[in-house]
Formats: sequence, structure tokens, C-alpha cells
Amino acid sequence: MTTSLNLPAPVLEPVCDLAVTIAAPVEVGATPQGLRRMIPITGGMVTPAPGHSTTRPAVQGRIIPGGADFQLIVGGTSAQLDARYVIELMDGSRVFVQNTALRFASADATGRLLRGEKVDPAEVYFRCQPRFETAAPQWSWLMESQFIGTGVRLPDAVHMRFFRVA
Repeated sequence: MTTSLNLPAPVLEPVCDLAVTIAAPVEVGATPQGLRRMIPITGGMVTPAPGHSTTRPAVQGRIIPGGADFQLIVGGTSAQLDARYVIELMDGSRVFVQNTALRFASADATGRLLRGEKVDPAEVYFRCQPRFETAAPQWSWLMESQFIGTGVRLPDAVHMRFFRVA
């Protein structure tokens, strides 16, 4: 049996921009799964993304120091990322973020990233899937939708834009 469904295509709504500051990587080393490392998160800012929805509160605040991005570099070109950190919003509410990502680049570009050198964002595929958790009722909408994002890795920071999938 076949049915013809008229399903709407997802629409991406800009939510917020993150400028995450980071410290030098802590190398675990080459494990059987790949190169394991941890990047300490030292802080950062969260601002509303251009074109963000005006029907929900604007996501704006700071990233509390103390989070980390746990990375597994596989095959010298692919990075599986698992970042966990807390955002403190302007109203004092706190939001836990778990952001998994895939970063893929050529061996040359990956080598430059690992050495902390600047790499043209056009050379790197960097997409993420942030999930949010909060006790603040006014921010519960962050737990009631799917989000995706795009990012760029700089020598001392990571910049991302998060989108709500409508």
C-alpha cells in the first residue's frame, strides 16, 4: 500500500550565535579508536542570531567557564566532537548544552587545525546538533524542538550559529 503524504519540509529558524573561548588542547593520545583530546572551554558569549524569531525570548548570555569539548580524530581527517557546557542567560537562568558535531577536512587542513593554525572555514565541514536542558519554564521551548548548527574553528575560539528546525 502506498500513500501520498504532503509533508512540510523543515524550515531553519536562526536562534543564536556563540563565540566560545577555548584553552590549549589536552592530548590523551592515539588510542585504538583514534586521536583522543579534550579542549577546555574557558567562556564565551551568546547573542541572538540575525533573523531570530521574535515570538520567543532571544537567547542571549554568557558561557560559564568549565565546560569541555571531547574530541576523537579519526583517520586524520574526521573529528567527532562532544561538547558540554552551561549558558547563563540574561535573566539568570542556566541552560545545559550537549553539542555533538562532525568536523571533516582534508588531511592538510586537519593538521593545521590540530596545530592551532587558522584555517579558511570553506575548507572545513562543521555541523552540529545541540541539545538543551533547563529548569527555567520560560526556556522550556529549547527542550521541545530539534536544533542544528554550523561552526568554524579558530585557533583560540569556536564560533557557531544554532538553528531551530521548524
